[in-house]
Amino acid sequence: MSVPKTVVQVQGVGKRYRLGTINREQFTDDFKAWVAKLRGKPDPTIPIGQEVDSQRIGEHFWALRDIHFEVHEGEVLGIIGRNGAGKSTLLKLLSRITLPTEGAIRMKGRVSALLEVGTGFHPELSGRDNIYLNGAILGMRHHEVDAKMDEIIAFSGIKHHVDTPIKRYSSGMRVRLGFAVAAHLEPEILIIDEVLSVGDAEFRRKSMGKMKATAQSGRTELFVSHNMTAVRSLCSRVLWMENGRVRMQGPTEDVVAAYLGQYSSTASEVQWDAANAPGNDKARLSYMKVRPSEGEQFRWETAIDVEVGVENLSDKGIHVTLQVVNADDLVIFTTNSHEGGIRGGLEPGTHQVQCRLPAHLFNAGELRLGVGVSQNGKMQFQAEDVVAFTVKEPVREGTAWQGRRKGMFRLSIPWAPLTA
Repeated sequence: MSVPKTVVQVQGVGKRYRLGTINREQFTDDFKAWVAKLRGKPDPTIPIGQEVDSQRIGEHFWALRDIHFEVHEGEVLGIIGRNGAGKSTLLKLLSRITLPTEGAIRMKGRVSALLEVGTGFHPELSGRDNIYLNGAILGMRHHEVDAKMDEIIAFSGIKHHVDTPIKRYSSGMRVRLGFAVAAHLEPEILIIDEVLSVGDAEFRRKSMGKMKATAQSGRTELFVSHNMTAVRSLCSRVLWMENGRVRMQGPTEDVVAAYLGQYSSTASEVQWDAANAPGNDKARLSYMKVRPSEGEQFRWETAIDVEVGVENLSDKGIHVTLQVVNADDLVIFTTNSHEGGIRGGLEPGTHQVQCRLPAHLFNAGELRLGVGVSQNGKMQFQAEDVVAFTVKEPVREGTAWQGRRKGMFRLSIPWAPLTA
């Protein structure tokens, strides 16, 4: 069995920026910091009283540090992490927009990147001329770009504006053209940042389909996204970045599950005092809890009871809204006390309300509940991810397949044989 060819190799890469100061940089400061590090002492170049930050050394800030990974030919690598983790900086290094401060990056093949709206476009040139320009940057000949021109224009959906200067394009039009160019000019390595979130829903679906087709054709892709559903759908492996370093890398499901679990709530009951309770001058919460209607475990076969304590501080009725979110940060559904039967609303004073989420509904996995209060059809405030619970797989019965099913719900649908 042949070993996949490595097309991207990142070894010990770091990127350092100088913070916005006007002080003259001196070699002695670097020497003092180096000596202090060898002796295991704090950096003496950090101002007194300045909070120590692992990414800050003196007047420098390390956006990336000690990054190691490889990408094989035909692999789709997802890169995830919170804002400021260093994802976009890493893509700029891979795209050769900027150089690393330390370490080495080796890439084999033509690289096409879509990082920011308008990146790689000349604003004074038309869309058509910019397609030729990007092709030339990739080393393609004029006739090679001509062969792809109609396909690029059709995919981007800007047929009537292709001869208009780019500076007159909207951000959405630039993204559509940028992705069409990046995906259709046959790069060996395609790098895509979160910019696809700018486009409309139809274009995002079309773009995801194109990226899947590109990956299946053997090209290599690096994909940065906050959309875990897209990452799971597209990527074979994921790199999780945190504070400029690699926190974890490995199979998609393992890394995504660890990433989402890091920032999720695990409490099934929360209580607040008056000073810290979510709310405003019209209403505030006092507690929220979730529990199985029977037994001690949240199971598929068991209904789930949700309780909310709320105080109406106004002179008009209020309604409570419940939002259910799954581990992929997708809102499964919302419900509110008005639709649930409390038509007149909760009068001024203290209240405890309850709703029951039916059994045989949720698929196995973690779910998080948020709560809000509305009045006169207007949402007054919302508290997200207040409590959480994990639904266990149902008890095995018979010889039917018992693996985890796909989807957000696991409904019990009646089946019956047809009789003649």
